[in-house]
Amino acid sequence: MNLPVFARSVRLVAEKNMRIYYYKGPVVIFGLLFPLLMFLTFFIGRNLDIVLFYPGFLGMMLFFTASSVGPLITPWEKREKTYERLLSLPVTLESLILGDLLAGAIFGWIITLVVWAASVVMLHLPLANPGILLIALFLGALAFAALGSLLASPATDTPSNIMMLSSLVRLPLIFISGVFIPLGQLNGWARVLTSLSPLTYLVDLFHGALNGDAVYPAYVDILVLLLVIGLFVYAAKLIQQRNLVRGT
Repeated sequence: MNLPVFARSVRLVAEKNMRIYYYKGPVVIFGLLFPLLMFLTFFIGRNLDIVLFYPGFLGMMLFFTASSVGPLITPWEKREKTYERLLSLPVTLESLILGDLLAGAIFGWIITLVVWAASVVMLHLPLANPGILLIALFLGALAFAALGSLLASPATDTPSNIMMLSSLVRLPLIFISGVFIPLGQLNGWARVLTSLSPLTYLVDLFHGALNGDAVYPAYVDILVLLLVIGLFVYAAKLIQQRNLVRGT
């Protein structure tokens, strides 16, 4: 593999996706408005500690923003007949998937950093560990951008079908991931259920970074997120490779 050509193809695919898809309606609605409205609906009118619940909100924001771009790209490219054209250029399937992933991750990084910076100014939030915060932002964006690429992999050229599938997967995850109920308050079967969600480990990292009250050691959260990134990317490659062989 020619690494300079591969890296350039990943960068160009990511740049193309950023120019085209950041302003699409589904990305704005599901990546920006939905998590904000969800949290406000839960928080307004209730006497809740914003410092305690803010890590969950930040995790949910990064989760939705990073995973909202990927599900739109592949079906849209297939509908416009540009997916196969890209693969006929010096662009491999791997560079296409990584370019999609990078576009989603950058979107997640930008929006989440802006939201966090604004929240710090307005709410005077604590910051216990800046290094862990940067790691959480970096790995969380990659993990859930990879989830977005995986959700876009089924053989369809109808973006609405993929967005519906994406909602069916993402919405249940936020309710079992310590977003609305802090992990430290969960016991028994509830703790076991939350451990099955990768979002749990991102929220826990944010708790450790902002409040210093993480449930799991930081290395456990980081290891799980790294495994999730590898698993999602590998699964996306297998599914899209199979679809190409079948001509779908």
